[in-house]
Amino acid sequence: MHHAPINAAAAAPTQDLARRIRLRALEMVTRARASHIGSALSITDIVAVLYGRILRVDPTAPGHPDRDRFILSKGHACVAVYAALAETGFFDPALLETYGTDGSALMAHISHKVPGAELSTGALGHGLPFGTGKALAAKRRGKDWRTVVLTSDGEWGEGSNWEAALFAAHHRLDNLLCIIDYNKLQSLTTVDETLRLEPLHSKFDAFGWAVREVDGHDHDALSEALEADTWPAGKPAMLIAHTTKGKGVSYMENRVEWHYRNPTPELLAQAIAEIEGTDHA
Repeated sequence: MHHAPINAAAAAPTQDLARRIRLRALEMVTRARASHIGSALSITDIVAVLYGRILRVDPTAPGHPDRDRFILSKGHACVAVYAALAETGFFDPALLETYGTDGSALMAHISHKVPGAELSTGALGHGLPFGTGKALAAKRRGKDWRTVVLTSDGEWGEGSNWEAALFAAHHRLDNLLCIIDYNKLQSLTTVDETLRLEPLHSKFDAFGWAVREVDGHDHDALSEALEADTWPAGKPAMLIAHTTKGKGVSYMENRVEWHYRNPTPELLAQAIAEIEGTDHA
Protein backbone atom coordinates (compact mmCIF):
# COMPACT_ATOMS: atom_id res chain seq x y z
CA MET A 1 0.00 0.00 0.00
CA HIS A 2 1.05 3.63 -0.37
CA HIS A 3 2.46 4.84 2.91
CA ALA A 4 1.21 8.42 3.09
CA PRO A 5 1.24 10.11 6.49
CA ILE A 6 -1.78 9.25 8.67
CA ASN A 7 -2.08 13.01 9.16
CA ALA A 8 -1.61 14.39 5.65
CA ALA A 9 -1.38 17.94 7.03
CA ALA A 10 2.10 17.03 8.23
CA ALA A 11 3.32 16.72 4.63
CA ALA A 12 4.99 20.12 4.40
CA PRO A 13 7.56 20.89 1.69
CA THR A 14 10.53 18.91 2.88
CA GLN A 15 13.27 21.37 1.87
CA ASP A 16 11.76 23.98 4.16
CA LEU A 17 11.29 21.41 6.90
CA ALA A 18 14.97 20.46 6.60
CA ARG A 19 15.97 24.11 6.87
CA ARG A 20 13.94 24.52 10.06
CA ILE A 21 15.34 21.27 11.51
CA ARG A 22 18.91 22.46 10.88
CA LEU A 23 18.26 25.78 12.58
CA ARG A 24 16.59 24.15 15.59
CA ALA A 25 19.36 21.56 15.91
CA LEU A 26 22.10 24.19 15.84
CA GLU A 27 20.32 26.31 18.41
CA MET A 28 19.75 23.34 20.74
CA VAL A 29 23.34 22.13 20.63
CA THR A 30 24.76 25.63 21.08
CA ARG A 31 22.45 26.46 23.99
CA ALA A 32 23.16 23.17 25.78
CA ARG A 33 26.88 23.25 24.92
CA ALA A 34 26.33 19.71 23.69
CA SER A 35 27.91 17.55 20.98
CA HIS A 36 27.08 15.62 17.80
CA ILE A 37 25.81 18.47 15.65
CA GLY A 38 27.75 17.11 12.65
CA SER A 39 25.94 13.79 12.98
CA ALA A 40 22.55 15.51 13.24
CA LEU A 41 23.14 17.66 10.16
CA SER A 42 24.11 14.65 8.05
CA ILE A 43 20.71 13.00 8.66
CA THR A 44 18.57 16.15 8.49
CA ASP A 45 17.44 15.70 4.89
CA ILE A 46 16.60 12.03 5.46
CA VAL A 47 14.59 12.89 8.58
CA ALA A 48 12.79 15.74 6.81
CA VAL A 49 11.69 13.50 3.94
CA LEU A 50 10.61 10.76 6.34
CA TYR A 51 8.46 13.06 8.48
CA GLY A 52 7.34 15.29 5.63
CA ARG A 53 6.39 12.67 3.03
CA ILE A 54 6.89 9.06 4.04
CA LEU A 55 6.05 8.00 7.58
CA ARG A 56 2.46 7.19 8.45
CA VAL A 57 2.37 8.93 11.81
CA ASP A 58 -0.17 11.13 13.55
CA PRO A 59 1.14 13.84 15.91
CA THR A 60 -2.24 13.96 17.65
CA ALA A 61 -1.97 10.23 18.44
CA PRO A 62 1.72 9.31 18.78
CA GLY A 63 0.81 5.81 20.00
CA HIS A 64 -1.59 5.05 17.14
CA PRO A 65 -1.44 1.24 16.73
CA ASP A 66 -1.21 1.49 12.94
CA ARG A 67 1.62 4.02 12.91
CA ASP A 68 4.89 3.35 11.18
CA ARG A 69 7.74 2.84 13.64
CA PHE A 70 10.80 5.04 13.14
CA ILE A 71 13.87 4.15 15.20
CA LEU A 72 16.90 6.41 15.38
CA SER A 73 19.64 3.93 16.15
CA LYS A 74 22.33 6.63 16.12
CA GLY A 75 20.74 8.16 19.19
CA HIS A 76 23.43 10.81 19.60
CA ALA A 77 21.96 12.64 16.57
CA CYS A 78 18.71 13.14 18.45
CA VAL A 79 18.43 16.91 17.95
CA ALA A 80 17.47 16.36 14.30
CA VAL A 81 14.59 14.09 15.28
CA TYR A 82 13.51 16.24 18.23
CA ALA A 83 13.35 19.20 15.87
CA ALA A 84 11.38 17.21 13.29
CA LEU A 85 8.89 16.04 15.90
CA ALA A 86 8.39 19.59 17.17
CA GLU A 87 8.07 21.01 13.65
CA THR A 88 5.44 18.42 12.67
CA GLY A 89 3.26 18.92 15.74
CA PHE A 90 4.17 16.16 18.18
CA PHE A 91 4.95 18.67 20.94
CA ASP A 92 5.33 22.41 21.55
CA PRO A 93 8.56 23.65 19.95
CA ALA A 94 9.18 25.67 23.12
CA LEU A 95 10.15 22.37 24.75
CA LEU A 96 13.24 22.28 22.55
CA GLU A 97 14.73 25.02 24.72
CA THR A 98 15.02 22.48 27.56
CA TYR A 99 17.21 20.11 25.54
CA GLY A 100 20.09 18.75 27.60
CA THR A 101 18.99 20.35 30.87
CA ASP A 102 18.44 18.53 34.16
CA GLY A 103 15.02 16.92 34.31
CA SER A 104 14.16 17.45 30.64
CA ALA A 105 12.65 14.63 28.60
CA LEU A 106 14.87 15.85 25.75
CA MET A 107 17.99 14.01 26.75
CA ALA A 108 21.30 14.19 24.88
CA HIS A 109 20.56 10.79 23.34
CA ILE A 110 17.05 10.15 22.04
CA SER A 111 14.52 9.16 24.67
CA HIS A 112 11.23 7.29 24.33
CA LYS A 113 9.80 9.72 26.89
CA VAL A 114 9.49 12.25 24.06
CA PRO A 115 6.16 12.07 22.17
CA GLY A 116 6.77 10.36 18.84
CA ALA A 117 10.10 8.74 19.80
CA GLU A 118 9.88 4.94 19.70
CA LEU A 119 13.04 3.86 21.51
CA SER A 120 15.76 5.28 23.72
CA THR A 121 19.06 4.65 21.96
CA GLY A 122 22.66 5.59 22.44
CA ALA A 123 24.63 2.39 22.75
CA LEU A 124 25.13 1.66 19.06
CA GLY A 125 24.00 -1.52 17.36
CA HIS A 126 20.66 -1.79 19.17
CA GLY A 127 18.24 -0.07 16.79
CA LEU A 128 18.22 -2.63 13.99
CA PRO A 129 17.87 -5.68 16.28
CA PHE A 130 14.91 -3.94 17.95
CA GLY A 131 13.49 -2.96 14.58
CA THR A 132 13.65 -6.51 13.24
CA GLY A 133 11.63 -7.62 16.24
CA LYS A 134 9.04 -4.94 15.52
CA ALA A 135 8.87 -5.95 11.86
CA LEU A 136 8.48 -9.63 12.74
CA ALA A 137 5.70 -8.77 15.20
CA ALA A 138 3.84 -6.82 12.50
CA LYS A 139 4.13 -9.77 10.10
CA ARG A 140 2.86 -12.27 12.63
CA ARG A 141 -0.07 -10.03 13.58
CA GLY A 142 -1.01 -9.35 9.97
CA LYS A 143 -0.39 -5.61 10.31
CA ASP A 144 0.74 -3.41 7.43
CA TRP A 145 2.69 -0.77 9.32
CA ARG A 146 6.35 -0.40 8.50
CA THR A 147 9.52 -0.21 10.59
CA VAL A 148 12.23 2.23 9.51
CA VAL A 149 15.63 2.20 11.25
CA LEU A 150 18.26 4.89 10.72
CA THR A 151 21.78 3.75 11.61
CA SER A 152 25.18 5.37 11.47
CA ASP A 153 27.92 3.92 9.32
CA GLY A 154 30.29 3.55 12.27
CA GLU A 155 27.85 1.39 14.20
CA TRP A 156 28.14 -1.30 11.54
CA GLY A 157 31.25 -2.29 13.45
CA GLU A 158 28.80 -3.85 15.94
CA GLY A 159 28.16 -7.56 15.50
CA SER A 160 24.58 -7.20 16.71
CA ASN A 161 23.73 -5.40 13.47
CA TRP A 162 25.05 -8.24 11.33
CA GLU A 163 23.06 -10.77 13.36
CA ALA A 164 19.96 -8.65 12.80
CA ALA A 165 20.75 -8.46 9.08
CA LEU A 166 20.83 -12.25 8.90
CA PHE A 167 17.62 -12.53 10.91
CA ALA A 168 15.69 -10.01 8.82
CA ALA A 169 16.58 -11.69 5.53
CA HIS A 170 15.81 -15.15 6.91
CA HIS A 171 12.32 -14.03 7.95
CA ARG A 172 11.75 -12.12 4.67
CA LEU A 173 10.93 -8.91 6.53
CA ASP A 174 9.97 -6.75 3.57
CA ASN A 175 8.18 -4.40 6.00
CA LEU A 176 11.59 -3.34 7.33
CA LEU A 177 13.70 -0.53 5.90
CA CYS A 178 17.18 0.20 7.23
CA ILE A 179 18.94 3.40 6.23
CA ILE A 180 22.68 3.85 6.69
CA ASP A 181 23.83 7.43 7.17
CA TYR A 182 27.04 6.91 5.22
CA ASN A 183 28.95 10.11 5.98
CA LYS A 184 32.18 8.09 6.21
CA LEU A 185 33.40 9.71 9.44
CA GLN A 186 33.13 8.34 12.96
CA SER A 187 34.32 9.47 16.37
CA LEU A 188 37.99 10.23 15.70
CA THR A 189 38.70 9.56 12.03
CA THR A 190 37.27 8.01 8.88
CA VAL A 191 35.23 4.83 8.83
CA ASP A 192 37.77 3.32 6.42
CA GLU A 193 40.59 3.84 8.89
CA THR A 194 38.55 2.64 11.88
CA LEU A 195 36.98 -0.54 10.47
CA ARG A 196 36.51 -0.77 6.72
CA LEU A 197 32.95 -1.51 5.57
CA GLU A 198 33.46 -1.77 1.85
CA PRO A 199 32.26 -3.43 -0.28
CA LEU A 200 29.11 -2.47 1.61
CA HIS A 201 26.50 -2.83 -1.14
CA SER A 202 27.60 -6.33 -2.08
CA LYS A 203 27.74 -7.43 1.57
CA PHE A 204 24.03 -6.69 2.07
CA ASP A 205 23.19 -8.16 -1.31
CA ALA A 206 24.93 -11.37 -0.23
CA PHE A 207 22.99 -11.31 3.04
CA GLY A 208 19.72 -11.39 1.09
CA TRP A 209 18.61 -7.76 1.33
CA ALA A 210 17.31 -5.53 -1.44
CA VAL A 211 19.97 -2.80 -1.59
CA ARG A 212 20.04 0.69 -3.08
CA GLU A 213 22.31 3.70 -2.82
CA VAL A 214 21.19 7.32 -2.87
CA ASP A 215 22.40 10.86 -2.37
CA GLY A 216 21.25 11.40 1.20
CA HIS A 217 20.70 15.12 0.61
CA ASP A 218 18.61 14.87 -2.58
CA HIS A 219 15.00 15.12 -1.43
CA ASP A 220 13.42 13.83 -4.64
CA ALA A 221 15.78 10.85 -4.80
CA LEU A 222 15.20 10.14 -1.13
CA SER A 223 11.42 10.33 -1.53
CA GLU A 224 11.47 7.72 -4.28
CA ALA A 225 13.91 5.48 -2.45
CA LEU A 226 12.05 5.62 0.86
CA GLU A 227 8.61 4.74 -0.52
CA ALA A 228 7.60 1.20 0.43
CA ASP A 229 6.05 0.55 -2.98
CA THR A 230 9.36 0.96 -4.81
CA TRP A 231 11.01 -2.03 -3.09
CA PRO A 232 10.65 -5.70 -4.04
CA ALA A 233 8.56 -8.09 -1.98
CA GLY A 234 10.15 -10.77 0.16
CA LYS A 235 13.35 -8.97 1.18
CA PRO A 236 14.21 -6.39 3.84
CA ALA A 237 15.26 -3.06 2.32
CA MET A 238 18.68 -1.46 2.81
CA LEU A 239 19.21 2.13 1.69
CA ILE A 240 22.81 3.31 1.74
CA ALA A 241 22.52 7.10 1.92
CA HIS A 242 25.71 8.92 0.98
CA THR A 243 25.84 12.01 3.17
CA THR A 244 28.16 14.76 4.34
CA LYS A 245 28.83 15.16 8.03
CA GLY A 246 27.90 18.70 9.07
CA LYS A 247 25.90 19.26 5.85
CA GLY A 248 24.73 22.83 5.35
CA VAL A 249 27.38 24.58 7.44
CA SER A 250 30.61 25.23 5.54
CA TYR A 251 33.01 25.05 8.47
CA MET A 252 31.45 21.80 9.74
CA GLU A 253 31.25 19.81 6.52
CA ASN A 254 33.47 16.71 6.49
CA ARG A 255 35.19 17.83 9.70
CA VAL A 256 35.39 15.08 12.29
CA GLU A 257 35.83 17.51 15.20
CA TRP A 258 32.16 18.52 14.89
CA HIS A 259 31.28 15.13 16.28
CA TYR A 260 32.18 16.74 19.61
CA ARG A 261 32.44 20.53 19.35
CA ASN A 262 29.62 23.00 19.83
CA PRO A 263 29.47 26.39 18.10
CA THR A 264 30.39 29.67 19.73
CA PRO A 265 27.72 32.38 19.41
CA GLU A 266 29.71 33.83 16.51
CA LEU A 267 29.93 30.50 14.71
CA LEU A 268 26.23 29.90 15.36
CA ALA A 269 25.41 33.22 13.72
CA GLN A 270 27.51 32.25 10.70
CA ALA A 271 25.78 28.85 10.46
CA ILE A 272 22.34 30.45 10.65
CA ALA A 273 23.26 32.94 7.93
CA GLU A 274 24.47 30.15 5.65
CA ILE A 275 21.34 28.04 6.17
CA GLU A 276 19.04 31.03 5.74
CA GLY A 277 20.93 32.03 2.61
CA THR A 278 21.83 35.46 3.92
CA ASP A 279 25.59 34.91 4.04
CA HIS A 280 26.96 36.39 0.81
CA ALA A 281 30.60 36.54 1.85
